[in-house]
Amino acid sequence: MYVRALSPAEQAGAEAGLRSSNAFTLRRSQLLLASSRGQRPSEIARHLGCATQTVRNTLHAFEQSGLACLKQESSRPKTIHAEFDQQKCEALRAMVHQSPRTYGKDTSVWTLALAAQVCQELGLTTHQVSIETIRLALKRLKVGWQRAKHWITSPDPEYARKKTRRDALIALAKLAGWAVGYLDEVWWSRVTQPNMHAWSEVKQPLRLQELQVSKDDPDPKALSCYGMLDAHSGKIRLRFVDGRPVSQVTTDFLEWLCQQVAAQGQRTLVLIWDNASWHGSLQVKTWIQQQNQAALQAQREGKQGLQVIPCWLPTKSPWLKRIEPHWVHGKRAIVEAARLLTAQEVIQRVCDHFGCEQVEPLTQQAA
Repeated sequence: MYVRALSPAEQAGAEAGLRSSNAFTLRRSQLLLASSRGQRPSEIARHLGCATQTVRNTLHAFEQSGLACLKQESSRPKTIHAEFDQQKCEALRAMVHQSPRTYGKDTSVWTLALAAQVCQELGLTTHQVSIETIRLALKRLKVGWQRAKHWITSPDPEYARKKTRRDALIALAKLAGWAVGYLDEVWWSRVTQPNMHAWSEVKQPLRLQELQVSKDDPDPKALSCYGMLDAHSGKIRLRFVDGRPVSQVTTDFLEWLCQQVAAQGQRTLVLIWDNASWHGSLQVKTWIQQQNQAALQAQREGKQGLQVIPCWLPTKSPWLKRIEPHWVHGKRAIVEAARLLTAQEVIQRVCDHFGCEQVEPLTQQAA
């Protein structure tokens, strides 16, 4: 196997390649000139210290493209098969617009690696693709991939310690089978309208009717409510208050709450709440101490008793309370744009929304 006869221009081009600073061009020029002198591929390979197949590849390349074979081409595949076609890209767009919890994941934040894993589970890809593949697919959709920044911070200097204690209690409760509850209070206003969103083709902004309370209206403008979210079942237990949250009403709600939780066979309740003044008051702490002493005595006697382990959250850290979003969605669910709701209608709508039995409101006693 020999190279064909070189033309004067090809001979000059190959000789010029001997002076090239590119190793690829230099080596191929040496191979071509050696073959033009009648040397066999095996002999050329032995003299230049390369493989015989390398010589043959050079001769074939020269036969097809001439002196252009002296220039090294890209090793990138000539044909690229996209893992995500247009249909799969749209499915990817719909997927990342939902929470990862929808697909059974334990996080609410998408990552490129998590998106690749879910794509394989949904059958969008035959194997788990790289994060670069997901990034390029999102880029074709013109979807920006950015991590949310922590712009809300707690001023509590002991934030890390309190959050660590909360996480440790939740993990311990999961192992021991304890109940975990997120307790909070909220005001249900009859006048103030929540922020709402709606689909509309009208370019003018949608507006809710401004509500006003007449002077002869006997109902209060807002109603206070205690609630606890069961971390295991997701159920919320509610008690409205005839008055406002104070220590006495808090202990009354805790007493009723302990009866409800104990009726389910629970022996320990981890209570996660914020540091409102009526949560950490002496009256409330004394009640919890007495409740735990009575529960221990009852358990020694073989009776049913419920211990309460309080966990106060850092100052101004609503993101650590899982019950907070439920209040936001609840206020949007009971809204009435056309008229003013009565107090009883508010209570009924709230109980219906959360699937709770309507219980007699707690009463704030005069000091």
